This record gives sequence, C-alpha cells and structure tokens, in this order.
Amino acid sequence: MLTAGDIMSTKIYSVHQDTEIADLAKMFVENNVNAMPVVDDDGALVGIVSQTDLVEQDKPLHIPTVISLFDWVIYLESPKKFAEEVRKVTARKVGEICTRDVVTCPPDTPVATVASLMVDNKAYLVPVVAEGEMLGVVARLDIIRSMSE
Repeated sequence: MLTAGDIMSTKIYSVHQDTEIADLAKMFVENNVNAMPVVDDDGALVGIVSQTDLVEQDKPLHIPTVISLFDWVIYLESPKKFAEEVRKVTARKVGEICTRDVVTCPPDTPVATVASLMVDNKAYLVPVVAEGEMLGVVARLDIIRSMSE
C-alpha cells in the first residue's frame, strides 16, 4: 500500500508570510505549482496559499444584501464574511490571504487517506510532517500519478 511518504515531493517550494502578493504571482509561474506552504521566520509551517487565493483578489467585491424594517437594518448575509472578503481583496502580503488552518499528515498515511483529506478540506496540497518538521508535500498531481503505478 502506497503512503504519503512514497509519493510526496521532497522539493518543497515555500513562501514566507511577509512576501508581497506580486512576488507570489511570479513564484507560482516560475515554479509551476498550484499551491505552496507558507512559513514564518523560523521556517515553521503557518499556512497554505493557492493560486485560487491569489485569483480571489481580482474578483468583484460582493456587497451584502440587507433589508430595512422599522429603522432596523437586517443583514441577509454574514457581515463577518464580508469583512473577510474585504481583508483578502485589500491584502498586500501572503500571510493575509493564506489559509491558516493547515491539513497535514505523517509520512505513513495511506494515499487514500491523503486523497480524502484533500477532498474533505478542499486542499490543493498536504504537507507531510514528522516531529514538527516538513518532510515534503503531496499535491493533487502526486495522487493522480500514484493511480497509474
């Protein structure tokens, strides 16, 4: 049975959380990857940033729908979600657009479990971590390649 350690990429393209958004775009193009781990000054994993996170910056901002009833304003959508959209659209650093809730796995995780993690968490990339150290990453393409072996 194949594991995450068997199919992971050990060449890890990562980005610092203080990297400018324009530099992130260049890194995606130069490295031909869809997602990258985000690290802090100590090299510790703090998030994941994907091309989707970057593309979302260019989408039009959706103003929440409200209704007025007897001098009350009732939001039909979450103001918190709107605030999050504004934060992402106006972001200038990778740390402001990355996903902080990172799904990871140990190297002995079966490939089927890694695939489930990706689907269930809408993750493009799953870092393979052992004893707090990132050993590699499993991307969707790694899962697809393993299917042909």
